[in-house]
Amino acid sequence: MNLSTPLARPSLHEELVTRLRQAIVEGSLEPGAKVPERELCENLGVSRTPLREALKVLANEGLVILESNRGARISNVTMEELEAAFPVIAVLEGLAGELACERASDDEIAQIVARHRDMFRHYDAGDRPAYFQANHDIHAALMAAARNPVLAQHYAMLSSRVERARLLANVSDSRWAQAVEEHRGIMEAVENRDGPRLSTLLKAHLNNKLVALKAAVT
Repeated sequence: MNLSTPLARPSLHEELVTRLRQAIVEGSLEPGAKVPERELCENLGVSRTPLREALKVLANEGLVILESNRGARISNVTMEELEAAFPVIAVLEGLAGELACERASDDEIAQIVARHRDMFRHYDAGDRPAYFQANHDIHAALMAAARNPVLAQHYAMLSSRVERARLLANVSDSRWAQAVEEHRGIMEAVENRDGPRLSTLLKAHLNNKLVALKAAVT
């Protein structure tokens, strides 16, 4: 995540929050580390005030811990938090899948299927970064196709808190292969607009990620 290019002023707050969030999720700002406010201000071309406002937003999302008179620190992901969050995210994704099957245009369905095929090609090539990006795009496309802003808002807040852990859950080759097979079923359900089946598959997909994560960190 690029944290050295100055931000465009018209969307300063939004872009600042987005860039910091991505840096945390991708690991550029590591769990437990103190937020380097002075360095970030210099690199991003902002003052302390907008940076601290952005950190307040990220604190509400659980990504940052604000420490009185000591600045901010990147939060650690705990297993307790993940066990609480994953079932909720699974329900939200399941609902999004059902709504997407009802509301998505034919073009949106075709694009989601195409993204799956791209993702499978990245898997065959062993390109993990490209695979993870395609995977992220698929889940984002399903959420967008659901056309429910409230659902999307709650999903975005929760998913950003566990995205770091979701990537870790796919580290092993066996889990990666399992996730690909799960997505073949997801793609088929999307293509057939089978909302109930898609919902079931998405929930199982998230549950399996949690199981893999537990195995990876214990």
